Amino acid sequence: MKEGGIRVLIVDDEPEIRRFLRASLKVHQYEVFEADTGAKALVAIVERRPELLILDLGLPDMDGLEVTRQVRKWSRMPIIVLSVRNREDDKILALDAGADDYLTKPFGVGELMARIRVVMRRSVYADQEPVQTIGEITVDLARRRVMVGEKEVALTRTEFDLLRVLIQNAGKVVTHHQLIHQVWGMPFEDESRLLRVNISNLRRKVEPDSDQPHYILTELGVGYRFREE
Repeated sequence: MKEGGIRVLIVDDEPEIRRFLRASLKVHQYEVFEADTGAKALVAIVERRPELLILDLGLPDMDGLEVTRQVRKWSRMPIIVLSVRNREDDKILALDAGADDYLTKPFGVGELMARIRVVMRRSVYADQEPVQTIGEITVDLARRRVMVGEKEVALTRTEFDLLRVLIQNAGKVVTHHQLIHQVWGMPFEDESRLLRVNISNLRRKVEPDSDQPHYILTELGVGYRFREE
């Protein structure tokens, strides 16, 4: 998998560790955000929508295991734990809580980059083909590209994530609640209006006639369904 362009959230209360990780990741063209507490991390996940979480277990306000459990309630984002805890039981607890990998401090940059490549490959190809085509719409999940017929369509990050969830569940009703949690991560004020606005914008870009949608169908009072051809 090609490195670079991936949004990474580093969660560690030690400034030196965050500085080291930030410098190491930026050399490989990753986009880096930081948080020094569990609470700030959960907020940053919603606001920044990272694609990878690098998480220390010993945070000042809550254990990293609890952060992992909270994230796993609504996200499949890859999580790599970095910790000084090196007992086998600690590793098992972290993996059982939902972490994808566990790296003990101190660690080498080369090993960290290799672990990142592995978890990101798993994330891209897990359960789904990297390219999905239904009718005139083709979605390249790995490259985040969308084609309507022979024309590439530019979507915002939110529009692409909505389309990804819908096309991966083609033929099934995806509820408002499920879409909000899978795209934005957590409930927020006036969530229904924001969902409607983004669905409307998405339809204008991919539907032959956005006033009479062919692909993205409304299930009144429930959610949306992507037509299965």
